[in-house]
Amino acid sequence: MSISEIERPVATGPYVEGTCKSELEGDVIDALRTVFDPELPISIYDLGLIYVIDIEENGHTYIGMTLTAPGCPVAGEIPKWIRDAIIKVAGVPMVEVEILWDPPWTQDNMSEAAKLDLGMF
Repeated sequence: MSISEIERPVATGPYVEGTCKSELEGDVIDALRTVFDPELPISIYDLGLIYVIDIEENGHTYIGMTLTAPGCPVAGEIPKWIRDAIIKVAGVPMVEVEILWDPPWTQDNMSEAAKLDLGMF
């Protein structure tokens, strides 16, 4: 069965930190934090763009993400950046990244650290 044939969890909003189920998942999150929004000095993870992290027993990893806006000029590039970052994680042989639009991204998705970095407090 391929990674894309498995039923994925429904995205309800940003991935909730502190819900790591494994060390591998923590390593994937660390990798996600190395991918930055090109317009902001904030990682895509801390912007709240990651909605789903699903890691199968064999390490195949699915990322469900959104963008800050449908017209994002790097919409075609960000999934590649994510794949390139995560595939370097030991124990991850395959990565699938899907852009989701539901629920829509809002500034409420951002981590407190991201809001602080952007002067939103």
